[in-house]
Amino acid sequence: MLAYVPLLAAVGLCLALVLPLADRRADLLVTRVALALFGDYVGVDGSRRQRQRDLLYAAHVGGTHREYASRTILYAGVLGVAGSVAGVYAAGALLSALDVGEAAIRETLPAALAFLAGLARLTELGLLELFALLLFASATLGSALAVGTYYGRWEVLNQRAHARAAEIDATLPRTVAFMYALSRSGMAFPRVMDTLAENEDVYGEAATELSVAVRDMNAFGTDALTALQRTARRTPSEDLGDFAENLASVLGTGQSISAFLSDQYELYQEEAESKQQQYLELLSTFAEAYVTALVAGPLFFITILVVIGLVLEDTLPLLRVVVYLAVPLATFGFVVYVDSVTQGVGGTETADRYREDAAEARSDGGVAVNDERAASASATDSWAASRERLRAYDRVRRVRSWITSPVESVLDAPATVFLAAVPLALVGLLVFAFPVTRGPPTEMVAQVDTAVVVATALVLASYAVVYEVRKRRTRRIESAVPDFLDRLASVNEAGTSVVGSVRRVAGSNLEALTTDLERTRRDIDWGADVGTALRRLERRVRSPMTSRAVALITNAMHASGDVGPVLRIAAEEARATWGLRRERRQVMVTYLIVIYISFLVFLGIIASLSVSFIPAIEEAAIPSGAGGDLPGSSTDGMPSGSGGLTDGLGDINAFAYEQLFFHAATVQAICSGLVAGQLGEGSVNDGVKHVVVLLGLTLLTFLVIGLV
Repeated sequence: MLAYVPLLAAVGLCLALVLPLADRRADLLVTRVALALFGDYVGVDGSRRQRQRDLLYAAHVGGTHREYASRTILYAGVLGVAGSVAGVYAAGALLSALDVGEAAIRETLPAALAFLAGLARLTELGLLELFALLLFASATLGSALAVGTYYGRWEVLNQRAHARAAEIDATLPRTVAFMYALSRSGMAFPRVMDTLAENEDVYGEAATELSVAVRDMNAFGTDALTALQRTARRTPSEDLGDFAENLASVLGTGQSISAFLSDQYELYQEEAESKQQQYLELLSTFAEAYVTALVAGPLFFITILVVIGLVLEDTLPLLRVVVYLAVPLATFGFVVYVDSVTQGVGGTETADRYREDAAEARSDGGVAVNDERAASASATDSWAASRERLRAYDRVRRVRSWITSPVESVLDAPATVFLAAVPLALVGLLVFAFPVTRGPPTEMVAQVDTAVVVATALVLASYAVVYEVRKRRTRRIESAVPDFLDRLASVNEAGTSVVGSVRRVAGSNLEALTTDLERTRRDIDWGADVGTALRRLERRVRSPMTSRAVALITNAMHASGDVGPVLRIAAEEARATWGLRRERRQVMVTYLIVIYISFLVFLGIIASLSVSFIPAIEEAAIPSGAGGDLPGSSTDGMPSGSGGLTDGLGDINAFAYEQLFFHAATVQAICSGLVAGQLGEGSVNDGVKHVVVLLGLTLLTFLVIGLV
């Protein structure tokens, strides 16, 4: 037992680094230990320290440089020591599993490394021999792990900074449009920046980056010029850096901020169109690369291995590696790479970003307040008991909404459909696929694989239906947002108040948005102010474009009742965004068809191998083991022309190859579907419906040829 004490200590060290992820006190303890050990070392000024601080700013990491750098060195040291100890035990376990003896190791290794032969009898080694092995492991595995951990933590920040830069560049045009619209409404520039910071969850990463300057001004009293220049130096986005520098220059020279923002807005609109073209060309390149490398390539390789395996030598192990490991891992890497390269480009955005907690409407007609404010108000409020009952209602409202409106609740969170679909699928498997008759592994798998594929397709189909219903509803609503803003602007410019404008527009036909606008008008009729009614509209619709429109309208109303010009700007921005998305969908349809055709070719060749090639090989192999009167034999005992490569093929496992074909088609269907969603619509969630279609084609094909 004492022989495993170092291993247990190494595992304990690793667990000590994992514990801070779950416990705040453990996190503080690790930070204190790291600062006590390495705080003075990392606090020394230098060019490396400045680069690391800039990287922390760019990645938007909460915490100081001393804290992060000290913890990085601590993690590297602990993992280096733990890796050295674990490496010795892992090497000993591997040699024991492979049954490699000490004598064989001594004969293989040079004399200088002969001490490594002790790994074969690890539990019998003395202290000096163990120390020598530990030194060797520290110099190799431990050092590599420590260096990798140190540079890996900084590389994670570098990648996060690159991702933030892409998000900032993508959201900067709409952020500038928001600032321009508010400045046109007559709002002072400091208030424009404060409003932008309040709505950073709506306008994305660019607003988040500029909100740092706002907090710098409000919390530390920094002037606007210095705060913007500091943001320009720290931001990972070159576009935002230039914008902040130019904005600071405009403020310093006293020029018109509205005119500057107008020029910047038009510039970004023009750049958005050119970036869209570059983005579409990049996607087309990715689509062609995927079809060539991850559809045609594996198909060609599988075909060659099948021919070799059936004619010359068994290749099933290598085929299984290709089908079960290589293709999924390569596809995963491809999807991650495409997502990282195209992140924030092309005007795509998820429908999940909406302001759930910003000025949330309460059942009492007010807005959400914290517990301290509620407690102080209840002390002097004669309606305290009623308000307390309303607060209790608000606490159980989410549960009530699930009970009273399950369909809407599922549409709001499509992933929750798995809570019902997965258990039902498991029950179906137990009913239709079990019990499994014991036998060889391939035969046992064959009894359940079809049922597993069907269950998987049904589970994914349930998610795809909910996801697509929600997405199409959001798309229909967002298509009506530009018209809604245009009509609202026209009515307001005619002299109608904002309240009257909303009522007037709510009575018109705005397609999918009409029903929600009717509810907004009823909210106003029942006494809610326009801001509260519009925020309720936003919460019902839960669309990023609608959230931006509501944020702009509600904030512009505070500056002026004449919001017509502001609404025109918002309508133009919404129409441009919608046009870019529609263009992308139209262009990418071609490449979706290419992916579908490539999969059908893959499926057709796999089916041909199953239906024609394997039976032909089996028929050709029969004469090799038959008597002299069968075709392929000769009267003088010599093989005839039908022998040769087909001699000795009577033992081929055709069933295993056919089963592997079915699995290969299934894996390729899942991979191709996810890639189609990532390339065509910007998310693997959009690829689930393609996965369901391709799995259905796979099941239908193998059902027709009689292999399932």
